[in-house]
Amino acid sequence: MHRLLTGKLRIEYLTIPIANLPANLSGTKIVQLTDFHYDGVRLSEWLLEEAIAAANEAEPDMIFLTGDFISYDPAPIYGLVQRLKNLQSRVGIYAVLGNHDHYLPGAKTEVANALNSVGIGVLYNEAIYPLGSELALVGLADFWSGDFAPKPVMASINPAIPRIVLSHNPDTAEKLQNWRIDLQLSGHTHGGQIVIPGIGPLYAWVRKIGSLIPQRIRKFIPLLSGCDRVVTHWEWASGLHQVGSNLLYVNRGLGTYAPGRLFCPPEVTVITLVCQDT
Repeated sequence: MHRLLTGKLRIEYLTIPIANLPANLSGTKIVQLTDFHYDGVRLSEWLLEEAIAAANEAEPDMIFLTGDFISYDPAPIYGLVQRLKNLQSRVGIYAVLGNHDHYLPGAKTEVANALNSVGIGVLYNEAIYPLGSELALVGLADFWSGDFAPKPVMASINPAIPRIVLSHNPDTAEKLQNWRIDLQLSGHTHGGQIVIPGIGPLYAWVRKIGSLIPQRIRKFIPLLSGCDRVVTHWEWASGLHQVGSNLLYVNRGLGTYAPGRLFCPPEVTVITLVCQDT
């Protein structure tokens, strides 16, 4: 995807207060990358290189990759992991899979194995403790995969400790209100790709007026016919959101589908966790 159709990479910086975060973990730095769609078309080498350099420059404790490494054919994953192995973090790099990583039979296993081969841990409905027993990291299967099963994972975590959840599709935030989620990191939406200043993602606006457009015309409007197949909660297309008692952050991603991005630049997110004042 040409630079003119994607825009300049933007680094977003956030500081997130976490209740019950141990003092020794205050200042923990996380980098999130998502929605690569590495297929020779939707992500340029220059943008990927810039994103990896930006991630490393942040000197993170952990790097989280939240899905859609490929678009359809899993073969490009082998080229992508050769680039992702240049990512550097103090503790580790962890990933969850997206809907496109499940698109073809066998793709899920192929993508996960390729990521594992370069030291990127793929989490699939499991909780781990890379920084110690007082902060859980949860990785969930994609919402549309048929394997999305948060209940047993969340039940396994001590309710007194904070947890970060990686879940590709932000629509899962609605389901995850049943549990304590101190911070959910998602992607999937590409931020809407086309954003109207003062109004928001074009998809969200089109969805609102879609019911007023005759059915015979709807099928000829690509944005209209496709928006409901991407996500339900377009109001969570990008940025930080309070969902019930939980916190959701949606990264705009790196890969870009036609017709391109407008007022919605590709993103690397740098997040610093701090202790919440009581």
